[in-house]
Amino acid sequence: MRASSTVRCHETQDSFNRGLCGRTYLSSVTVRALSSSRVATTKTVSNRKIAKEGNYGANSSARPSLKPPPNPPRSLSQFYLFLTGFPFPLGPLFQRKTCRYEIEKDTIWTFEQTQALENFCVYTPVRMTVIRLKSGGLWVHSPIAPTEECVSLVRELGEVEYIVLPTFAYEHKVFVGPFSRSFPGAKVYTNPYQWSFPLNLPSQFYGIFPSGELQDDDLTTPWADEIEQKLFLPPSIGVGSYVRFSECAFFHKRSRTLLVTDAVIYVDDEIPDVVPEDALLELARDNLLNRFVSGGRSSEEVKAIARPEPVEDTLENRIRGWRRMSLLVLYFSPSDLLTPDPSFEAISDRLIVGPVLETLVYSKVKVSVRRWVDSIVRDWNFNKVIPAHFAGPVKTNPAEFKRAFSFVYEDDESQQEVSEKEGGFPIPSVLKSFVEGLGFGNSSKSKKLARVVDFPEADIKALRSLNSLLLSSGLVKKDADA
Repeated sequence: MRASSTVRCHETQDSFNRGLCGRTYLSSVTVRALSSSRVATTKTVSNRKIAKEGNYGANSSARPSLKPPPNPPRSLSQFYLFLTGFPFPLGPLFQRKTCRYEIEKDTIWTFEQTQALENFCVYTPVRMTVIRLKSGGLWVHSPIAPTEECVSLVRELGEVEYIVLPTFAYEHKVFVGPFSRSFPGAKVYTNPYQWSFPLNLPSQFYGIFPSGELQDDDLTTPWADEIEQKLFLPPSIGVGSYVRFSECAFFHKRSRTLLVTDAVIYVDDEIPDVVPEDALLELARDNLLNRFVSGGRSSEEVKAIARPEPVEDTLENRIRGWRRMSLLVLYFSPSDLLTPDPSFEAISDRLIVGPVLETLVYSKVKVSVRRWVDSIVRDWNFNKVIPAHFAGPVKTNPAEFKRAFSFVYEDDESQQEVSEKEGGFPIPSVLKSFVEGLGFGNSSKSKKLARVVDFPEADIKALRSLNSLLLSSGLVKKDADA
């Protein structure tokens, strides 16, 4: 779970188009509601419970306290022209609000903007993390759009020494070149096997001129004494030999912080400050999209339930809009937006692997995923994780992180295969149980992890159908590790 909190945004009157945000986390949630005359008022909901009991009990994930930054001048531009959101019209096209948060005093900051399908009012937060090294220089993880506002917020912290692209993914890669041009003295490091589709263009096409490539457990990087790294680089799952999904995880030793890009997410009811209010309220009402994705209801049933008129600006309505928004981001085609709460509650308030990544990628390279995850939880004793999307930071530990990947540990035969590849030999299950019962051997290898989430069948159906189509067409492999 994440702690209940007060959210204070220092903004101009049109709260999305201008201004910067800072957060103070106390005991309630404060939101800014706009009256019909567009005058800003403050509304407080005391003791808001935003996480459910049960999944993790006393060890539930919770966001650490964050300290708001100083307010920079309000005249800073948020303009950023972005017209190349292939394969989707990935916005915002013209304007990106930036929020900065101090995670560890004078050491770690996160910067948030949004990615959006603006025509559908769908926004998701995207996060850059900045760490101050012992040298005083800044280490930047997964850069975001370098608006004037964003660049100023970074420069307030010091000089950027290193810029890291920890993934192949386009939505993260596309900003590295422009960001590095804003900090020409910084050295850029990227994951190996950078690729694009359908045209496999070199990194230089995106304005990326790396000083080096990230490698697994590399002790020669300039930051190795402070930040360790582990590279996930499985075999190609198909399409072409150059198409390799990669992600580099990092561990900041002094703060015990794990950094990932897309590997895990934590979704809850805390609405990101960067998501525009008008988009939340548009999705909160039962508009055409929400009435169309209605869980198979008849038109008469939809008409009896739906309320298509504009909604009042309340915290409850904003949460409803955020829940619908989250389901669209996570599933692309969820089953029921008209009554979204059951689908949202089935996956929220826990650390999980997103359904797209689990279904379309990790399911084909389970052995590689297990090796990467096992290496992370074996070597790094972290107490929080900062993902690049949705909530962050999230209080967690190695056991909870591994549990998020329980689906790759479900098959006993696959666990035996790992043992064989590591130089062992298969042991019959009856003999293995007998030996372990005597107190010998490592029972943890054969112990199954309970799934942390079961995606509702109706919600995951579209992704599974897409996966089946890709497999049957031969475009991707069922088991790329084989």
